[in-house]
Amino acid sequence: MTTGGRRWRFLGSTRQRVAHYDARMPLNVGVVGYNGIGKRHAGCHHDDELATLVAVCDMVSERAEPAREQYGASIHGSVADMLAAHPELDIVDVCTGGDENGGWHFEPVMQALDAGKHVLVEKPLSNDLNEARQMVAFAAQRGLYLGCNLNHYFSEPADRAMEMIRDGKIGEQLYCLMRMGFQGGEYTYSGPDNSPNGRGFPYFHVKAFLSHPLAIMRHFCGDITHVQAFMNRPAFRRAANDTMVSVNSIHVRFASDAVGYLFSQRGDARMGYGGWWSFELGGTRGSFAIENCVEKLIHFPSPGAEGAADPASISLGSAPEPTVLNTGVTDFGATFPRRIHAFLEDVTGGVPASQLRASGRDALATLEYTFAAIESFETGGELVRPETLPAASRDPRKQ
Repeated sequence: MTTGGRRWRFLGSTRQRVAHYDARMPLNVGVVGYNGIGKRHAGCHHDDELATLVAVCDMVSERAEPAREQYGASIHGSVADMLAAHPELDIVDVCTGGDENGGWHFEPVMQALDAGKHVLVEKPLSNDLNEARQMVAFAAQRGLYLGCNLNHYFSEPADRAMEMIRDGKIGEQLYCLMRMGFQGGEYTYSGPDNSPNGRGFPYFHVKAFLSHPLAIMRHFCGDITHVQAFMNRPAFRRAANDTMVSVNSIHVRFASDAVGYLFSQRGDARMGYGGWWSFELGGTRGSFAIENCVEKLIHFPSPGAEGAADPASISLGSAPEPTVLNTGVTDFGATFPRRIHAFLEDVTGGVPASQLRASGRDALATLEYTFAAIESFETGGELVRPETLPAASRDPRKQ
């Protein structure tokens, strides 16, 4: 079967199918929302050999016009118009914002899935937990790929750290420590967030921001089974009648029985060690730390580990010298083309839905943990067990 110049081979029922693409043919992509993050996504698709940027959709038509001249993309004022004009689209990339940065994701995602398109959506998957669950369930029902831009672990340090885990250099995982927040303090505070997405939403930071650190923790340590949270806002926010719950302290337990801690803040303090972003994972054979997401990976082997000092030569409080990987990369923006290429690669290769990297199900997990943290905070720090995730989707080609 040929559609829009692309060669297709369908396996399975019409409701649940995977298109096996001719590897020589790039995927046709339409981007929804062309403001800020949408422009970045569009540029990544345009520059990637696995994609052709066909169309851009934005309710504010003049905002999308530059994409016509820059990329040769057609411009549309609604998702329905874009889908009708371009039945050859393979992927719809949803980059809309909305309340708490995820309030406008549900409708375009569901429209695209209903039209039989694979979808990549910005984080958070939604600002509404029930909407997020519906999106994941509908994608599975249709046998389509739903990915989310959880881009913080698409980096060389993260790849190398995962190799350490697989090679047994960490051993049994015992703890992880995650710190993430904008650099700031009371001298840089300029008043309550009056942006349309954040104004009047006390949990704006929690919902819009925590997807990334929780995704990192789950990526390396697995599913979270218990959550306890304490949250606050500093005195300078209180004095300005700023209701944003901007300081988040979250303690978790993983299915493996390892424990973890997440500290997040929104420009309320100057972050020290590791800069604005640091993650440390410790185990019985060694530990590693990643600093500033893309910049540095440090491996701390346990005494007696291969290549480390003899335990007998280690005095109290000392340890073997760490090994340090400096990537030379300082631009966090480098994660965007890596993450988007991974999605294009997975769709092109027709991977089983359960193997899709940074899937909608993965993004749903971060929201289950986020809403569990909110519930814990609102009940004075009670322990909360997040809802169990839906079973990982089977390979649609084998149903």
